[in-house]
Amino acid sequence: MEILILIVAMVIVGVVIGWVAGLIWKDNRPIGVNGDYFVAIVSAIVVGLLDWYVIPAMGFSDNIKLIGAALEPPLSALAVLWVIRVAKKQ
Repeated sequence: MEILILIVAMVIVGVVIGWVAGLIWKDNRPIGVNGDYFVAIVSAIVVGLLDWYVIPAMGFSDNIKLIGAALEPPLSALAVLWVIRVAKKQ
């Protein structure tokens, strides 16, 4: 049940980051609005799952796992969207 809650939370994070990307890069959407949302959702889910399962496997505490799962997915989604914009400029 906790994995379902985590995935739903990461989908919400991805949607919010897709929206925020439109505010940050107003007229620069090389993959379109739907592409921004899709990339943000997928990257948030992947990083969120990695944080949830890899951090405890490395021996860190549950508090670190929660902090990582809260901070890394939105930051990584923004980073992926930024890399796409930089790559499309070339």
